[in-house]
Amino acid sequence: MNEISERPGTRKTRRERFLSVAERRTVHILKQLQLLGNCSNRASYEYEQTDVAKIFDAIDEELRRTKTRFASKRGIDFRLRE
Repeated sequence: MNEISERPGTRKTRRERFLSVAERRTVHILKQLQLLGNCSNRASYEYEQTDVAKIFDAIDEELRRTKTRFASKRGIDFRLRE
């Protein structure tokens, strides 16, 4: 079911869909980060380092959560004894 058909208008494989969606979303995120970087212009904006820390803490936390979602699922590791 993961094969590609030669006929036009056929459905994409899951891999093809992943590549298409992931590339598009990654480019969007990178552009948004560049736009956020524009806010560093002190001639146009006034901010405190605590503001910057809050912004990047939130970004770092969401990035950590997203990376975790891509990590392999090994099941639950539970032990009563060492």
